[in-house]
Amino acid sequence: MKKIFRPLIIIFIILALAGLAVAVFTVFFDQAVLVRKGTIYRVGTDELVVALTFDDGPSLAWTPKILDELKKAGVKATFFMLGEHVKKYPETARRVAIEGHEIGNHTNDHHVLIYYKDYELVNEIKDAEKAIKDVTGQTTQYFRPPKAWLTWNEKKTIDKMGYKIILWTLNSKDWVTFHDKQIVSYILRHIQPGDILLFHDSGGTFSVEGGNRDETVKCIPRLVRKLREKGYRFVTISELLSSGVK
Repeated sequence: MKKIFRPLIIIFIILALAGLAVAVFTVFFDQAVLVRKGTIYRVGTDELVVALTFDDGPSLAWTPKILDELKKAGVKATFFMLGEHVKKYPETARRVAIEGHEIGNHTNDHHVLIYYKDYELVNEIKDAEKAIKDVTGQTTQYFRPPKAWLTWNEKKTIDKMGYKIILWTLNSKDWVTFHDKQIVSYILRHIQPGDILLFHDSGGTFSVEGGNRDETVKCIPRLVRKLREKGYRFVTISELLSSGVK
Protein backbone atom coordinates (compact mmCIF):
# COMPACT_ATOMS: atom_id res chain seq x y z
CA MET A 1 0.00 0.00 0.00
CA LYS A 2 2.83 2.42 0.91
CA LYS A 3 4.48 1.79 -2.47
CA ILE A 4 1.24 2.82 -4.22
CA PHE A 5 0.49 5.75 -1.90
CA ARG A 6 3.91 7.40 -2.22
CA PRO A 7 3.76 7.92 -6.02
CA LEU A 8 0.28 9.41 -5.64
CA ILE A 9 1.62 11.94 -3.14
CA ILE A 10 4.46 12.83 -5.50
CA ILE A 11 2.01 13.31 -8.40
CA PHE A 12 -0.22 15.46 -6.21
CA ILE A 13 2.73 17.65 -5.16
CA ILE A 14 3.87 18.05 -8.77
CA LEU A 15 0.37 19.04 -9.89
CA ALA A 16 0.01 21.47 -6.99
CA LEU A 17 3.36 23.11 -7.79
CA ALA A 18 2.45 23.30 -11.46
CA GLY A 19 -0.87 24.94 -10.57
CA LEU A 20 0.90 27.42 -8.31
CA ALA A 21 3.41 28.24 -11.04
CA VAL A 22 0.58 28.90 -13.53
CA ALA A 23 -1.21 31.12 -10.99
CA VAL A 24 1.93 33.15 -10.26
CA PHE A 25 2.67 33.44 -13.99
CA THR A 26 -0.87 34.67 -14.69
CA VAL A 27 -0.94 37.19 -11.85
CA PHE A 28 2.55 38.67 -12.13
CA PHE A 29 3.48 38.23 -15.80
CA ASP A 30 1.69 39.84 -18.73
CA GLN A 31 1.54 37.20 -21.46
CA ALA A 32 0.68 39.84 -24.06
CA VAL A 33 4.36 40.74 -24.40
CA LEU A 34 4.87 37.36 -26.07
CA VAL A 35 2.43 38.01 -28.93
CA ARG A 36 2.85 41.73 -29.64
CA LYS A 37 4.42 41.32 -33.07
CA GLY A 38 1.95 42.35 -35.75
CA THR A 39 -0.26 44.23 -33.28
CA ILE A 40 -0.57 47.74 -31.90
CA TYR A 41 0.27 47.93 -28.21
CA ARG A 42 1.49 51.53 -27.97
CA VAL A 43 2.11 54.47 -30.27
CA GLY A 44 5.41 56.28 -30.67
CA THR A 45 4.66 59.95 -30.02
CA ASP A 46 6.11 62.97 -28.29
CA GLU A 47 2.67 64.01 -27.09
CA LEU A 48 1.78 63.21 -23.48
CA VAL A 49 -1.23 61.10 -24.39
CA VAL A 50 -2.48 57.79 -23.05
CA ALA A 51 -5.41 55.57 -24.03
CA LEU A 52 -7.63 54.07 -21.36
CA THR A 53 -9.32 50.82 -22.44
CA PHE A 54 -11.80 48.43 -20.84
CA ASP A 55 -12.43 44.77 -21.76
CA ASP A 56 -15.16 42.14 -21.32
CA GLY A 57 -18.21 44.39 -20.92
CA PRO A 58 -20.68 45.72 -20.96
CA SER A 59 -21.67 44.79 -17.40
CA LEU A 60 -24.92 45.82 -15.77
CA ALA A 61 -23.13 46.11 -12.41
CA TRP A 62 -19.83 47.82 -13.26
CA THR A 63 -19.95 49.57 -16.62
CA PRO A 64 -22.39 52.28 -15.41
CA LYS A 65 -20.18 53.02 -12.39
CA ILE A 66 -17.12 53.28 -14.61
CA LEU A 67 -19.02 55.54 -17.01
CA ASP A 68 -20.03 57.76 -14.09
CA GLU A 69 -16.39 58.19 -13.07
CA LEU A 70 -15.24 58.84 -16.63
CA LYS A 71 -17.93 61.49 -17.03
CA LYS A 72 -16.91 63.21 -13.79
CA ALA A 73 -13.28 63.19 -14.95
CA GLY A 74 -14.09 64.34 -18.48
CA VAL A 75 -12.33 61.34 -20.01
CA LYS A 76 -13.21 59.36 -23.13
CA ALA A 77 -12.13 55.70 -23.27
CA THR A 78 -12.32 52.72 -25.60
CA PHE A 79 -14.47 49.75 -24.57
CA PHE A 80 -13.72 46.37 -26.15
CA MET A 81 -17.09 44.64 -25.91
CA LEU A 82 -18.32 41.06 -26.15
CA GLY A 83 -21.19 40.49 -28.57
CA GLU A 84 -23.07 38.31 -26.10
CA HIS A 85 -22.84 40.97 -23.39
CA VAL A 86 -23.99 43.68 -25.81
CA LYS A 87 -27.10 41.63 -26.61
CA LYS A 88 -27.66 40.91 -22.92
CA TYR A 89 -27.24 44.52 -21.75
CA PRO A 90 -28.14 46.69 -24.76
CA GLU A 91 -29.02 49.80 -22.77
CA THR A 92 -25.63 49.79 -21.05
CA ALA A 93 -23.82 49.27 -24.36
CA ARG A 94 -25.87 52.07 -25.89
CA ARG A 95 -24.96 54.40 -23.04
CA VAL A 96 -21.24 53.85 -23.75
CA ALA A 97 -21.78 55.08 -27.32
CA ILE A 98 -24.12 57.94 -26.39
CA GLU A 99 -21.57 59.33 -23.93
CA GLY A 100 -18.95 59.55 -26.67
CA HIS A 101 -16.75 56.57 -25.93
CA GLU A 102 -15.23 54.36 -28.60
CA ILE A 103 -16.21 50.73 -28.98
CA GLY A 104 -13.94 47.89 -30.08
CA ASN A 105 -14.56 44.21 -30.83
CA HIS A 106 -13.54 41.65 -28.19
CA THR A 107 -15.17 38.62 -29.90
CA ASN A 108 -18.66 37.31 -29.38
CA ASP A 109 -18.14 35.07 -26.35
CA HIS A 110 -14.53 35.46 -25.14
CA HIS A 111 -13.12 32.10 -26.19
CA VAL A 112 -9.36 31.90 -26.67
CA LEU A 113 -8.85 31.88 -30.44
CA ILE A 114 -5.57 30.06 -31.03
CA TYR A 115 -7.29 26.77 -31.83
CA TYR A 116 -9.99 28.28 -34.10
CA LYS A 117 -10.37 27.42 -37.76
CA ASP A 118 -10.33 30.39 -40.13
CA TYR A 119 -14.10 30.48 -40.71
CA GLU A 120 -14.76 30.14 -36.96
CA LEU A 121 -12.53 33.12 -36.23
CA VAL A 122 -14.28 35.22 -38.88
CA ASN A 123 -17.73 34.27 -37.56
CA GLU A 124 -16.70 35.04 -33.98
CA ILE A 125 -15.64 38.56 -34.92
CA LYS A 126 -18.52 39.17 -37.34
CA ASP A 127 -21.12 38.09 -34.76
CA ALA A 128 -19.76 40.61 -32.24
CA GLU A 129 -19.47 43.25 -34.95
CA LYS A 130 -23.15 42.85 -35.86
CA ALA A 131 -24.33 42.91 -32.23
CA ILE A 132 -22.37 46.11 -31.55
CA LYS A 133 -23.60 47.77 -34.76
CA ASP A 134 -27.24 46.81 -34.17
CA VAL A 135 -27.27 48.09 -30.58
CA THR A 136 -24.91 51.10 -30.59
CA GLY A 137 -24.70 52.15 -34.22
CA GLN A 138 -20.91 52.02 -34.11
CA THR A 139 -18.97 50.08 -36.75
CA THR A 140 -15.97 48.54 -35.04
CA GLN A 141 -12.52 48.80 -36.59
CA TYR A 142 -10.37 47.70 -33.66
CA PHE A 143 -10.09 44.15 -32.37
CA ARG A 144 -8.67 42.83 -29.12
CA PRO A 145 -8.33 39.04 -28.68
CA PRO A 146 -9.24 37.45 -25.34
CA LYS A 147 -6.08 36.84 -23.26
CA ALA A 148 -4.11 38.40 -26.16
CA TRP A 149 -3.42 35.01 -27.74
CA LEU A 150 -3.41 34.86 -31.55
CA THR A 151 -1.45 32.86 -34.10
CA TRP A 152 0.35 34.62 -36.92
CA ASN A 153 -2.17 33.25 -39.46
CA GLU A 154 -5.04 34.56 -37.33
CA LYS A 155 -3.43 37.99 -37.29
CA LYS A 156 -3.31 37.95 -41.09
CA THR A 157 -6.96 36.90 -41.30
CA ILE A 158 -8.04 39.70 -38.95
CA ASP A 159 -6.00 42.20 -40.95
CA LYS A 160 -7.78 41.09 -44.15
CA MET A 161 -11.09 41.73 -42.37
CA GLY A 162 -10.08 45.38 -42.05
CA TYR A 163 -9.40 45.34 -38.33
CA LYS A 164 -6.41 46.68 -36.45
CA ILE A 165 -5.36 44.40 -33.58
CA ILE A 166 -5.02 46.40 -30.37
CA LEU A 167 -3.21 44.97 -27.37
CA TRP A 168 -1.84 47.08 -24.51
CA THR A 169 1.33 48.47 -22.98
CA LEU A 170 0.43 48.27 -19.30
CA ASN A 171 -1.92 45.72 -17.76
CA SER A 172 -3.66 46.91 -14.59
CA LYS A 173 -4.43 43.30 -13.58
CA ASP A 174 -7.55 44.75 -11.99
CA TRP A 175 -9.27 41.35 -12.18
CA VAL A 176 -6.85 40.20 -9.46
CA THR A 177 -8.48 42.90 -7.27
CA PHE A 178 -5.25 44.68 -6.46
CA HIS A 179 -5.86 47.83 -4.39
CA ASP A 180 -6.50 50.92 -6.52
CA LYS A 181 -3.45 52.63 -4.99
CA GLN A 182 -1.25 49.70 -6.05
CA ILE A 183 -2.60 49.82 -9.60
CA VAL A 184 -2.07 53.57 -9.91
CA SER A 185 1.41 53.33 -8.40
CA TYR A 186 2.40 50.63 -10.90
CA ILE A 187 1.14 52.66 -13.86
CA LEU A 188 2.82 55.87 -12.70
CA ARG A 189 6.17 54.07 -12.40
CA HIS A 190 6.04 52.75 -15.95
CA ILE A 191 3.92 55.15 -18.00
CA GLN A 192 5.28 56.59 -21.25
CA PRO A 193 3.70 58.78 -23.93
CA GLY A 194 1.54 56.76 -26.32
CA ASP A 195 0.82 53.91 -23.91
CA ILE A 196 -2.38 51.86 -23.94
CA LEU A 197 -3.75 50.90 -20.52
CA LEU A 198 -5.79 47.75 -19.95
CA PHE A 199 -8.67 47.63 -17.47
CA HIS A 200 -11.89 45.58 -17.31
CA ASP A 201 -15.52 46.47 -16.78
CA SER A 202 -16.59 42.84 -16.37
CA GLY A 203 -15.13 39.37 -15.93
CA GLY A 204 -13.96 37.38 -12.95
CA THR A 205 -10.85 35.33 -12.38
CA PHE A 206 -12.47 32.20 -13.80
CA SER A 207 -15.52 33.64 -15.54
CA VAL A 208 -16.29 35.94 -18.43
CA GLU A 209 -18.89 37.85 -16.44
CA GLY A 210 -19.19 39.04 -12.88
CA GLY A 211 -16.07 39.72 -10.87
CA ASN A 212 -15.49 42.69 -8.61
CA ARG A 213 -14.48 45.91 -10.36
CA ASP A 214 -14.73 48.10 -7.27
CA GLU A 215 -10.99 48.85 -7.33
CA THR A 216 -11.24 49.69 -11.03
CA VAL A 217 -13.96 52.24 -10.29
CA LYS A 218 -11.89 53.76 -7.47
CA CYS A 219 -8.80 53.78 -9.66
CA ILE A 220 -10.21 56.06 -12.37
CA PRO A 221 -10.32 59.43 -10.53
CA ARG A 222 -6.98 58.78 -8.80
CA LEU A 223 -5.24 57.75 -12.03
CA VAL A 224 -6.70 60.62 -14.04
CA ARG A 225 -5.67 63.15 -11.42
CA LYS A 226 -2.11 61.81 -11.08
CA LEU A 227 -1.48 61.56 -14.82
CA ARG A 228 -2.91 64.99 -15.48
CA GLU A 229 -0.52 66.35 -12.87
CA LYS A 230 2.24 64.91 -15.07
CA GLY A 231 0.78 66.66 -18.12
CA TYR A 232 -0.94 63.68 -19.70
CA ARG A 233 -4.29 63.76 -21.44
CA PHE A 234 -6.56 60.82 -22.16
CA VAL A 235 -7.57 59.83 -25.68
CA THR A 236 -9.43 57.06 -27.49
CA ILE A 237 -7.58 54.49 -29.58
CA SER A 238 -8.48 56.36 -32.77
CA GLU A 239 -7.12 59.60 -31.35
CA LEU A 240 -4.00 57.84 -30.12
CA LEU A 241 -3.27 56.37 -33.56
CA SER A 242 -3.62 59.79 -35.15
CA SER A 243 -1.06 61.25 -32.73
CA GLY A 244 1.93 59.25 -33.90
CA VAL A 245 3.36 56.28 -35.77
CA LYS A 246 3.20 52.75 -34.40
